[in-house]
Amino acid sequence: MININQNNSTSEVPCEGILDAIGSTPLIRLRRYLGTDDIQLYAKVEAFNPGGSAKDRPACAMIEDALRSGAINKTTTIIESTSGNMGIGLAQACCYFGLPLICVVDPFAQEQNVAIMQAYGAVIERVTRPLQGAYLKARLARVMELINGIPDSYWPNQYSNLKNPLSHEQGTVQEIDEALNGEIDYLFVATSSTGTARGCRDYLKKRGRHTKVIAVDAEGSVLFGGLAGRRRIPGMGAGHVSALAAGQQFDDVKRVSDLDCVVGCRRMVKYEAILAGGSAGGVLEAIRSMIPELRSKVCAAILHDSGTRYLDTIFSDQWVERELGCSTEELQARIEQPSQVGTVSVQRGSRFTPHLREYVKEHATI
Repeated sequence: MININQNNSTSEVPCEGILDAIGSTPLIRLRRYLGTDDIQLYAKVEAFNPGGSAKDRPACAMIEDALRSGAINKTTTIIESTSGNMGIGLAQACCYFGLPLICVVDPFAQEQNVAIMQAYGAVIERVTRPLQGAYLKARLARVMELINGIPDSYWPNQYSNLKNPLSHEQGTVQEIDEALNGEIDYLFVATSSTGTARGCRDYLKKRGRHTKVIAVDAEGSVLFGGLAGRRRIPGMGAGHVSALAAGQQFDDVKRVSDLDCVVGCRRMVKYEAILAGGSAGGVLEAIRSMIPELRSKVCAAILHDSGTRYLDTIFSDQWVERELGCSTEELQARIEQPSQVGTVSVQRGSRFTPHLREYVKEHATI
């Protein structure tokens, strides 16, 4: 049994501004999700960052580095392509430093995320059509047009900026490693720019850890030799291999479907009372698919953001049926399907849920 080192919890020393609150997110033992006590599973819940996701770390790191190096000044316009969380992280950092920001988004960006960026003062630029079959390529092309057309502008370029993986190498994974005293058998990380996964892998290799880093990618993503296809969950996978992602290798790659992400998020609420974002659901279902080989292992998963940003999609039965073709009944069955492995078969609450649902329908007054 691993004893968690509690020294990585948030310090009681006052933060010097909101950006100083980034990091030291909680590591939580998940005892119910897998339905077995043969596996120690810990979740790094990055939604506790002030901007609500793991992207706060590289966003802050890239802006602070650009200010220190003189690459930007107080009048420089920052321009970046984003599917959501990086835009929010940059919007928060730019708001703090008084920098103008333009976020280039596509139709799959969650409207709530766009609204948050705007609340921080960001200007939103939308691309409406894919380029060569990929919205990421269209976003990047628009970024270059804006950079070339706006004097004193700067592109942090999360897709090639080494401060992206370095922020996770010096933060996210170090916090996990110290909390678990270096005893991690498997680390599961969702991939897109691959900044998080790359930073984690580099840290663990430099310290000679035996940890296997498993990259979790979306079906329809072209990363790791994948075939391009339709993807509905933002924040995981890519339609273009970035400079950071090119040639990167991990101990294994697990591909998950959009429906896997939904099931994982819904199971997380049902069994752990944690509202997790889309990529987190995919990561958790990837772990569940590997239960036989994870017996007696210590596993950690990085959960990139909160489910509060997916209430109209992942947590909407209507959206799931319309976009993914999965009925409410089928979805519920998949959520409640026990993992028939190990010493515990978790079915908590499933006996009462259907009856409660029918009771509410029968006694509804509005």
